[in-house]
Amino acid sequence: MIGLTAATVGSVFKRALCATAMCTLVAGTAMAQENFTASDLGGKLTPMGAIKAGNADGSIPEWTGGITQPPAGYTPGMHHPDPFADDKPLFTITAQNMGQYADKLTEGHKALLQQYPDSYRMPVYPTRRSASAPQSVYDASIANAKNAKLVADGNGVEGAAHGVPFPVPQTGVEPVWNHLLRWRGQNMVRRVGQANPQADGSYTMIMIDEKTKFLYNRPEGPDGQTSTYFLQEVTAPARLAGEILLVHETMNQIAAPRSAWTYNPGQRRVRRAPNVAYDNPGTASDGLRTSDQLDMFNGAVDRYTWKLVGRQEMYVPYNSYKLHSSDVKYEDLVKPRHINQDFTRYELHRVWVVDAELKPGTSHIYAKRRFYIDEDSWQILVADHYDGRGQMWRVAEAHPINYYDVPAFWSTLDAIYDLQSGRYTALGFDNQERMYDYTRELGASDFSPDSLRRAGVR
Repeated sequence: MIGLTAATVGSVFKRALCATAMCTLVAGTAMAQENFTASDLGGKLTPMGAIKAGNADGSIPEWTGGITQPPAGYTPGMHHPDPFADDKPLFTITAQNMGQYADKLTEGHKALLQQYPDSYRMPVYPTRRSASAPQSVYDASIANAKNAKLVADGNGVEGAAHGVPFPVPQTGVEPVWNHLLRWRGQNMVRRVGQANPQADGSYTMIMIDEKTKFLYNRPEGPDGQTSTYFLQEVTAPARLAGEILLVHETMNQIAAPRSAWTYNPGQRRVRRAPNVAYDNPGTASDGLRTSDQLDMFNGAVDRYTWKLVGRQEMYVPYNSYKLHSSDVKYEDLVKPRHINQDFTRYELHRVWVVDAELKPGTSHIYAKRRFYIDEDSWQILVADHYDGRGQMWRVAEAHPINYYDVPAFWSTLDAIYDLQSGRYTALGFDNQERMYDYTRELGASDFSPDSLRRAGVR
């Protein structure tokens, strides 16, 4: 396995983790068997399928629409001011007190707390159900609940557009498709940074320009089988600048596998890139992230068997506006072993728990994975990854905010922690960059192989 040696596995980590993956029950108390149906959407359930009511003790409030108006003083183009800046932490979870909260902690968070007892902590704030989307997305999600269906053994979706396809999921793969096709606007242009710090915290910020067209998110839905166009170009440092990746994502990756191309500035050639998928290394990630870990999970679902564990209350990253602030410098966030936890925010939310187990006869460096998916937005918030020996390997966190100018609830920074090497990679640093542009009109010509050639010679 990549980065795995006896020397890299700390003694604390050895003591803390079970010898077999998933050897303990899912953290948290599973909710009673649910009997919700599509007829409950817009009533007991929100249009996206979340339970509208709060929980019994009020620590999770009722969903009342999320953020529907930007806070006072916001103007388009700004980094998004924190609507909850006056909130104070209720408590902080540490290695010393984690036992009090163990039933609402992921196994990955337990591992991080135990491996880094002096620095990793989870400040827990009041729960704010801030996720929101346009009314058209709500209407489409309700319609999809009646019309969408899985095809090709769950490897594709038909009969859905614009909203999440399965707001009342019945199988393990349906929440994953909801994440893949969740609302994130229709066009997006951004520049973000990626850092892969060494053990001592030293790093070089890698700058990446991205353009995305979410064809599925259009009211009319996808363009045939194509759900998303994605273009990614590394712009710094100089040794990596000019590398470009183009992906055409599909609604059924068995019938119509993803198409991908790369441009290599040294060769000045555009090449097909069928290996940009699954467990091949992610762009400029120093081998700390696989291709299918971009956006917490992307691409084909065919190599895993998916199990729907249920809906649970868990402490998860949420409303991470401090990590997004333009007042923060990159050196304030990038620290040895993990990002600076002083800028993080965790809240108690209901999440869908989904297990993925590698199918016999297929290959992937992660033999088992567990995903924790926000019920209000279908954003994967945390993912635990296990190696072939059944030991925890990597823990991924998405730190989301409501981009209330869209509106869309999406991660502002993803961090993937490699417990066996003591390193991590984080993508999405935007504090010192121009804010994302959701208004730029993008067409198919912006995502053609010829567009890579044009970009490479400019």
